[in-house]
Amino acid sequence: MPRTALPLGIALLFLLLAAALAAVGIPEGPLRWLVILGAVATGYMALNIGANDVANNMGPAVGAKAIPIVAALAIAAVFDAAGALLAGSDVIDTLANELLTREADFSGTTLIIVMIAALITAASWLNLSTFVGAPVSTTHAIVGGVVGAAVAAGGVGAVAWSTIAMIAVTWTISPILGGAIAAAIHAAIRITITRRADKLAAAQTWVPILVAAMAGIFAMYLATKSPGHFWRSNPATTMALGLIFAALGWAVAMPWVRMRSLVLENRKKQVARLFRPPLIVAAALLSFAHGSNDVANALGPLMAILAAARTTPDLALQSAPLWTLAIGAFGIAMGIALFGPRVIHTVGVQITKLNEIRAFCVALSAAITLLAASAFGLPISSTHVAVGAVFGVGFLREYLAIRDMKGAAVPVETQFVDAAMLNDTPQLAIARERRYERRYLVRRLKVARIGATWLVTLPASAGLAAIVYLLLDIAIA
Repeated sequence: MPRTALPLGIALLFLLLAAALAAVGIPEGPLRWLVILGAVATGYMALNIGANDVANNMGPAVGAKAIPIVAALAIAAVFDAAGALLAGSDVIDTLANELLTREADFSGTTLIIVMIAALITAASWLNLSTFVGAPVSTTHAIVGGVVGAAVAAGGVGAVAWSTIAMIAVTWTISPILGGAIAAAIHAAIRITITRRADKLAAAQTWVPILVAAMAGIFAMYLATKSPGHFWRSNPATTMALGLIFAALGWAVAMPWVRMRSLVLENRKKQVARLFRPPLIVAAALLSFAHGSNDVANALGPLMAILAAARTTPDLALQSAPLWTLAIGAFGIAMGIALFGPRVIHTVGVQITKLNEIRAFCVALSAAITLLAASAFGLPISSTHVAVGAVFGVGFLREYLAIRDMKGAAVPVETQFVDAAMLNDTPQLAIARERRYERRYLVRRLKVARIGATWLVTLPASAGLAAIVYLLLDIAIA
């Protein structure tokens, strides 16, 4: 069997399993077959969420060579699935409630077709994006799908446009916040550690502090995402947990950093190795947070489908049945394992060169940005945050490189080239081009392509979903 056929075969088996779980989990009724179709579409969406979004958490760590890609896929699959199963049911009931207005007044069958069309379209767009190696927002894809299908079914009044406007604002807020925070962290590490004469001594002081900050921030963020049916954290408890875990992080990191420093040389590349274990831990925790949050992009429409099939007045159920969580969790995990490497390569390697320190800045920036957004109720995209953080680190390095080049003495060979630039010879043109190419540490073409896919994700998903809805409506009718 060809290598490309095996993952597709496994994915097909998973979709058949999703249909079987739905057939066992739902009662008999006239809309039962549509719910089963919706479960299959949910499984397809979950696979593509895992395939595309794994790069947000593991791409920087893999690009920095802190962890092999096979191990990264395994860690991401386990922690994403755990987050979806343990903490995912508390967020799945927001999608339909926030995007559709009561004016829509869809019948049960119409609402089910809307959600199936949204799932098929969003998953297909993510599938295409993953194939070309483009990291896109799974939230924007499913939002666009719901909007397009809902407008096709009930007109423009069926959609809560204020919510769509808020999501559109995050197109710019998410990457800017992620990039600015990552650049600030990287600048702070340069000042406190890597630019010091005695880098190891500085690392013994500051690396435990950075690990403590990471532990406290992740503890607070995960506390805010705790499932409400088990335990709900209030602001005071969240802050206390942050302080406790920050102290624990410092207590664990301090002796380890001092012990490791004894066998390292006083060089930047050696000091960067101290960031490898906290980077791997951060990537795992980001995967858990991703599973708990983004499983809603697959299960939200399915919950609306179940509610419509049961003819309840609410657009979504209060909690997800276990079989639906299983489809979402294992679908994301299988998407990571089967189709994740392509986008990981884009984020970790093709945008800018990463090492352990830069990748740690990306991970810590993502955690800080997501925590701040959760505190202020901003619906930001984890993909935009993570990729924006990579941009931020890369552009800071580029700015510093250009500044250092301007301040450095000009070599004799360069003086000769500058003096002779009036002679337009091919050799001098090539020398001049190479001199300026070395200044660019972020690939402009890759940035432009990613930005373009971000801009078109929501409108493209909406347009395609409208078409898919009309086709399904004709076929089912």
